[in-house]
Amino acid sequence: MKVKFFTLGCKVNQFESQAMIKQLSEHGYETASEDESADITVINSCAVTAASEQKAMKLLRRIRRETPDTVIVLTGCMAQTVKDSGKLEEVDIILGNKRRSDIIPVLEEYFSGKKKMTFVEQYQKHDDYENLIVDDFSERTRAFLKIEDGCNRFCSYCIIPYARGRVRSSSVEYIRKEVEGFAKNGYKEVVLVGINLSCYGSDNGHCFSDAVKTACEAANVRIRLGSLEPESMDLETLKIFAEQKNFCPQFHLSLQSGCDETLKRMNRHYTTAEYEKIVSDIRSVFENAAITTDIMVGFAGETDEEFQKSMAFVEKIGFAKVHIFPYSRRPGTAADKAPNQLSNDTKKKRSALMAEAAGRARKKFLASQVGRTEKVLIEARNKNGKYEGYTPNYTLVYVEADDSDINTVVDVKITTAQNDYCTGEKICNT
Repeated sequence: MKVKFFTLGCKVNQFESQAMIKQLSEHGYETASEDESADITVINSCAVTAASEQKAMKLLRRIRRETPDTVIVLTGCMAQTVKDSGKLEEVDIILGNKRRSDIIPVLEEYFSGKKKMTFVEQYQKHDDYENLIVDDFSERTRAFLKIEDGCNRFCSYCIIPYARGRVRSSSVEYIRKEVEGFAKNGYKEVVLVGINLSCYGSDNGHCFSDAVKTACEAANVRIRLGSLEPESMDLETLKIFAEQKNFCPQFHLSLQSGCDETLKRMNRHYTTAEYEKIVSDIRSVFENAAITTDIMVGFAGETDEEFQKSMAFVEKIGFAKVHIFPYSRRPGTAADKAPNQLSNDTKKKRSALMAEAAGRARKKFLASQVGRTEKVLIEARNKNGKYEGYTPNYTLVYVEADDSDINTVVDVKITTAQNDYCTGEKICNT
C-alpha cells in the first residue's frame, strides 16, 4: 500500500514524520510521490495557533474531496488536543502523539474492520522518552534529531504542554548513535530539536551542554540548534558550545514580547533585562553569532505603550531575523479567559509595524556579513540558476557553483547583501 505524508508545523514534527515513514517502510508500505494517489494519507498536524488548526482542517477537506477513497490518519498536536472528534468527519483514524509509534498495529486494526477509530492517550508526569529512529530525511541536506519532548512552563497562551506532556529527554548514547548514523548516510549538518530544547536533561541528570557536546563529538558534521527558550543559556554553557569546532553559532531564542508587563501576563520566566544579558553573553563568546527570535503581537491586554516597548526592544537587540505572529486564542489556556482581548485589526496593524522594525534589523545584519569569508553548506540550485546554502550562523548565500558542490561545505567570500540573502564568490582552495 502507498502512503503520503503532509507535515505541518515545527521541525519536531518533521523528525516524527520521518520516523513514521521509516516504520511504515520496514513493514512494506511505500511512500507515494507528490503526484501519485495514496491508499493512506497521514497528516502530522500542529496546534500552536488557531491558524495552524485551520490550515490542517483546510488540508483535510481538500484531501477528502480530491481523494475520497484514501484512509486519512490525523496525528500530531491537533490530534492530541482535539475536544470533539465529531468535527473531524473527514478523518478515519485519530492518532495522538503518545500513540505515534503504534501506527502499524493501528492501521492493521483499521483495515480489519474499517471503522473510524480514535487513539488518544493523555500524558502522565513520569512518562519515558520515546526513542524514535530515523535514518534518512527525504530530499534534505540536513537532518533533524529530536532529543527532547514536552514542556513544563505552561505559558498562559500555550496549549503545547497539554499536547506534548512534561519534559522528557533522550539519553546521550541515543544522541551519539543517531548523529553517527546521519554522518554515515552523508549528512553534513544535524539540527538538534525539541519542544523545550534548552531544558534537555532536567529529567535525567544531564544538562543541555552534555547533549551538544555529545553531538559535536559524535561525527565530523555541523551541529545546529533548533528553537530555544531563554533558559539554561548561562555563560558557562555558551563557552562549552564555543569549544566545539563544528557548533553553528545560530541561536533562535524565543522572546515573544519585549515588554516586561506583557511577559509577566504571558507567564514567561524571564525579564527583558535577563534576555538582553543572554544575548550579550552570546555575542561576547561568539564572534559572528546570529540571534533570531519569535515575537507575538496583540497579546491579551497589550496596550499601545507596551507594544511600543516591545518594538523598541526588538530594534535594540538587533535580531538577524524575526518571526512575527499575532496572538491566537486557544481554548483551555489561561490567556483565553483574560480580559481586554484585542481586535484582529489591531493585531494586523501591529504585525505590520513590527515587521518594519524587524526588517530594518535584518538589513543591518545582512550588511554586517559582507566582506566575510564563511563556510557555506551548498544545498541546491535555485530557480535563478544560482546555488544556495547556509553559513554556520544560517545566513542564506547565493553563489556561483556547480552540481558537484551540492551537499559539500565550500569557502565563500560574501560580496553583497540583498533583501533576505547575501551573494558570494566561491574561493577555490589550491
